[in-house]
Amino acid sequence: MSHKTCLLGIDIGTSACKLVVFAPDGEALASRTVAYPTQYPKPGYVEQNPDDWWNAVCRGLNDLFAEGVVSAWDIAGIGVDGQGWSAIAMDAEGNVLAPDPIWLDTRAEAICEELKASVGSDAIFALSGNPLKAQYVTAKILWMERHLPQVFQHTNAIMQSNGFIAYRLTGAITMDISQGYGLHCFNMRSGRIDEAMCRALGISQHLIPEIVPCHSVVGRVSAEAARQTGLLTGTPVVAGGLDAACSTLGAGVLHPGQTQEQGGQAGGMSICIDQYCADARLILGYHVVPDCWLLQGGTTGGGGALRWFEREFADFERRTALEKGGSSFAFLDALAESVPPGSEGVVFLPYLAGERSPIWDSDAQGVYFGLDYSKTRAHMARALLEGVAYSLRHNLEIAESVGARVETLRATGGSANSRLWTQIKADATGKDIEVPGSDLATPLGAALLAGVGVGVYAGFDEAVDRTVQIKRCQKHDDSHILPYDQGYEIYRELYEQLKDLMKQNRRARA
Repeated sequence: MSHKTCLLGIDIGTSACKLVVFAPDGEALASRTVAYPTQYPKPGYVEQNPDDWWNAVCRGLNDLFAEGVVSAWDIAGIGVDGQGWSAIAMDAEGNVLAPDPIWLDTRAEAICEELKASVGSDAIFALSGNPLKAQYVTAKILWMERHLPQVFQHTNAIMQSNGFIAYRLTGAITMDISQGYGLHCFNMRSGRIDEAMCRALGISQHLIPEIVPCHSVVGRVSAEAARQTGLLTGTPVVAGGLDAACSTLGAGVLHPGQTQEQGGQAGGMSICIDQYCADARLILGYHVVPDCWLLQGGTTGGGGALRWFEREFADFERRTALEKGGSSFAFLDALAESVPPGSEGVVFLPYLAGERSPIWDSDAQGVYFGLDYSKTRAHMARALLEGVAYSLRHNLEIAESVGARVETLRATGGSANSRLWTQIKADATGKDIEVPGSDLATPLGAALLAGVGVGVYAGFDEAVDRTVQIKRCQKHDDSHILPYDQGYEIYRELYEQLKDLMKQNRRARA
């Protein structure tokens, strides 16, 4: 590999860190994935230790370089993406002071209700373009101040996941603009922090790092970081961005109307827009591409729901995979494909960790409906895939109702490897789906930011043209409209009928 032509993408995901070195044409030359734990200490609490992320980066990079396919000398730039809505309390020496309440954490709901009453939901939404919810960063900061005062008094900065890793690499304290959406004192029109709203919300502005463009070089790998990771001292590091936004770039979505369909641990979609367009049921943030926003729908039920099903109900498929080779998920696909569209009336609500957009209900719970003696595991497997597709359709319908233009979807994440699941999503939404050639769209997007930032590419169009190729296109089948319309109608009505009971059930066990 020629000297200084490769790009490193670091993806701080929900379940693991993925490190990928790409050639300038987008070919993945070497990769490592290192998992880390998630803690659930109390109902509503979902935590990770950011030091676990950094240790995973160090371990993964050392293993990657030890393989010998690429060396640190080959890397021209580094981009980091990460999960959103972190609230990492870091002191002046860069020490993490408390576990990070990640995007699934809802402990600060009571604080949200207080702020809505004192500041006003309409005023908060008008500035930030997002509803005030416990999963966002705003209330987590105030929760920390109230419940962890000894931690809070030593906090020098509240960091985001990718910003934290960039800090460990370079010593620079920054927040990229795509992560600004987690703060309700962030002006979504101007891309800057609003001092008046900081005061109204009670957030100390000095805790918020400098906001920078996603492709800007924020620093270079320090001697200490080089010692721990095996990287070369002085390698440029760009700010990076939100994982969903980097995944959107890695799928080649950078112009208005283009839409990414996310198929990782979480599900959802990101629609590229060049005009401000907000709706309280959705999520609005800046794209990692300048002068664009992403109107997003983020759901808790995506690949994580299928992993839950595989863990709890797929012993046979796991044994078959061990005996015959292959993947237990591929055998689950075959099982689900034996059932016709609509799962013969079985409907699944994929709310296994509450739900984000568009219903925003942390008390929502998973449900199987329509079971009888004739139903099998195959019905349950297909209904799960369809339930996730219905959640995608729900978000797309809301976006289109407020004027967003949605054309062909571009699928990313592990679920895009399933032809069946991709076809179900196409049929349930009525949208054709293109699948890019790499299922590494998220770290690729981070790497492309680095490539633009250090000059490997002249701009974002060149970066996408050189690296993103469409592997297949799956067109929606109009003959499946009726069963999916019927299933979707039940899906929507089930939640409306059960939401109060879900709340009672959840609170009774709190």
